[in-house]
Formats: sequence, structure tokens, C-alpha cells
Amino acid sequence: MLRVRPIQFTSDIAAWKHLLTTLGLVCVEDHGDWVEFDAGSGRVALHAVSPGSPDDGTAVFGVEVGELAEFARRTVADGTHAELFDADHGQAGRVTARDGFAFLADRARSRTTSPEADPALAVVGTWLTPDVPGAAQELRNIGARPRHASATSADFSTKNGGILSVRESSETAAGGLAFEYDGDLAALEARLAAAGLVADQTGSLLTIQAPRGGTISVTRTL
Repeated sequence: MLRVRPIQFTSDIAAWKHLLTTLGLVCVEDHGDWVEFDAGSGRVALHAVSPGSPDDGTAVFGVEVGELAEFARRTVADGTHAELFDADHGQAGRVTARDGFAFLADRARSRTTSPEADPALAVVGTWLTPDVPGAAQELRNIGARPRHASATSADFSTKNGGILSVRESSETAAGGLAFEYDGDLAALEARLAAAGLVADQTGSLLTIQAPRGGTISVTRTL
């Protein structure tokens, strides 16, 4: 099993709940400071932080898997470093790539997706790196399925939902929260506007103003 699940850190959980629900995601877990949403494909977690925290407004790349030990074993066998460790929330896996990028793999509590989530919406986890071919190989090694690639980018689908994307950058980092939408972006923009959210469409890209600054990108599925 492999599912995309980035984590969005925020000091305004309520505003993010409103935005994600309007986008078409469905809340599947709510523990106050930790909230999870299903899209039609993939999942997003919200993690509460204090106002003024350096993490406020940032997103981290992450995935969910089935059995952690088996995921780590297969990943290592395919040539990518992975290890199990005890995180604050329990055992987790940590994948460390050759470019220094590291991300967590958590055990999925459920393999299913809420049938109420907008089926046209897919969560995108983005990895920025100077080494696109190297990062792409690391994603193949964790079980992601190649979708399309160029000299400066590579996209992958996952067995249980969501898209993993590698983009060329001068530094190694996680990209911001993003989505793909297999539908009418103009209609989605109108839905957001009706809910009091600010969005702007330019061609195949819809840019949404995020709570407390920053933006979210929604790209029309090719």
C-alpha cells in the first residue's frame, strides 16, 4: 500500500477545514490538533501549531503505507535508505534520499477513501531537488508508479491514492500543498468564491489564497 498524505501545519485549523471542505475533501478524523481529510485520491493532514511558530503555514511531504516493516524492507532492497523509529505519535518509517531529502511514512489506519470526497480531486506531494533523476528513482524504489517525466520534472501515481511530483530546484525541500483536478476549474473557482475564498485561474492553474498567507495550487489534470 502507498498513499500520498502531506501534512499542513497551521495555527488556524478552522480556516483550513473550511478551505479543504469547500475544495471537496471530507474530514475522516478530527482530534482537535490533528485532522485528516480524504480527497478523491490521496489524503491531507492538518497539524495545529501556535501562532508565530516557524512551522505555521508550511507543508511537509509524507506518505501512508500498510505494514511499516515490510515497506522499509522493500525500500531498502530496492536501493533507498529507510528505517523505523519511534515518533511522538508511535512507530513510523523515515526515508532518506541521496540528495538529503527525508520524509515520513506512517501506517495507514484505513485503506479506503471516503465515497463523499470529490472524485475529481487528487492530492499532490511535491519534492523539490537539484537531482530530478535521482529523486525519481527513489520514488520508484518506494513503490510509486511512473506517470510522465521530462528533464526537469517527474510525476508518479500511487496504488492507494494521490500523486507524487518531483520538480527541479536549486535546493532540496518539500513543495507547498497542491492538488490536481479532473474537472472544470472555472466551476471550482466559483465554488470557492461563493464560500468567501479568494482564487484566481490562469489557464490550467488555479491559485488559492491559503489561511494566514501563502497559496495552494490546483492544476487541471492532463
